[in-house]
This record gives sequence, structure tokens and C-alpha cells, in this order.
Amino acid sequence: MFPSRRPFPVVLLLALCACQPKTADGRRPETSRDFPVADRPVSRSTDTAFSSEVQRDSKNEARVVMDLAAIRPGMTVADIGAGEGYYTVRLAQRVGAKGRVLAEDINAAANERLGNRVLREGLENVSIKLGTEDDPSLPPNSFDRIFMVHMYHEVIEPYAFLWRLRPALRPGGRVIVVDVDRPTDAHGIPPALLFCELNAVGFRLTEFVRKPELQGYYAQFEAVGARPAPGDIAPCRVLGGAKADLH
Repeated sequence: MFPSRRPFPVVLLLALCACQPKTADGRRPETSRDFPVADRPVSRSTDTAFSSEVQRDSKNEARVVMDLAAIRPGMTVADIGAGEGYYTVRLAQRVGAKGRVLAEDINAAANERLGNRVLREGLENVSIKLGTEDDPSLPPNSFDRIFMVHMYHEVIEPYAFLWRLRPALRPGGRVIVVDVDRPTDAHGIPPALLFCELNAVGFRLTEFVRKPELQGYYAQFEAVGARPAPGDIAPCRVLGGAKADLH
């Protein structure tokens, strides 16, 4: 069941094989150990704001992304890695009173600040939820769109995270990723690697767009086929910088 309406107050070269991923089980979340290790570095989260909202609005970033995602009144959407709520508040306005927005972040302080903003701006169609590094903790069969904007490169357990995210989509739902085409330890992810990681968990790319307004690219995915068992997921490699392969 979807959470209550009441908001809580609160082609780039990448030499993956040369990296030192977190391979020791003792350094991984216990809830991720059935899943393969991502053979790539991860960006450290340094701030909950990607850029100032004024700067982003000056480029019409949110409008461009929401138009590409075909966000309409009455939709139910999730904003994963919501941070200070740049997309949360704009999605809430776009989906309207009959729509719903769930904002999720693993940063409790950011959630509290966003909760205060939601109350201050009177956004009654927004709920806030605390997730974990390997589980977005989304209710099943609930969302028309799930957004991950300039945050996917910080996900340390992408296979577990995506595997647990997938059941939250409604039939016909889409996952939206906005990110930058650069190495994963430089706050971005090469598109080929992104496509590979989502494909490994049963997502198919449906649209890919590069636009200056996005400060990067827009990628849209749908779930296809059966969700693989965790032990059957083949981790990705990027070979020769040209494409990602499943091994």
C-alpha cells in the first residue's frame, strides 16, 4: 500500500577491471551478499544538492525531464535520492492534487529538511520515506515513473537496489535515469555501463537523449520478462571502452 498522504516532518573509457571493488563480504551489507559485486568504483556522496535550483531552472531542466517522461496529472511517481527536493516539488506540481509523489533518500537529515519544505509549501500529495543503500523500500505495483536523477552513480549495490526497485513499477511504468557521461567515481556513469546494469536485472532501454539542459543525458527503461534470481545476475564489465558486456 502506498504511504499516507501526510508528509513526514522531518563513449568514455573506463578500465573497470583495474578498479578495486568492495569484494569482501564483511564490507558489504548483509542484505546484498546474494547479489554480485558491482565491478566499478562508486562516487562518494558529498552534498544533497546537485546544483542550485535557480541554475537548474534557468536551463529548464525539470521541465525538459518531465516532458520526456510524459508526466501527467494524476500519475504516481517516486523521486529516489530526492535530496533537497528539487524534483520532488516540481513533480508534485505536475501530477497535481490527484497524483502522488514519494520522495526517498538514505540521508535522514535531508529527509527532515525536505519534510519541512513540503510542510512549508503545502504539498499535500507528497510523502517521504527513508531508504537504504541497497533497497529503495518502495511499495509494490505503485508507480508510473521512478526517477533517479544525478544519483545512480552513488548506488554501491546496484544489482540489489535495482532488483528490489523493479516490483514497484506498475504495468507500463518506466524508470528514468538522468546522469553524466563520465566515470562512476567522478559523479557520473558511462551510458553503456548504465544500460548493462539495468539490463542485467531485466530492464530494457526505451529512450536515450542527450540535452544541454540536463547537464548530461536522459535514459528511460521498462521492465521486461521475469526478474532474475539474485544468483543468476551476471555482473557487467566495460571492455575497451566501447560497450558493456554481460559475463
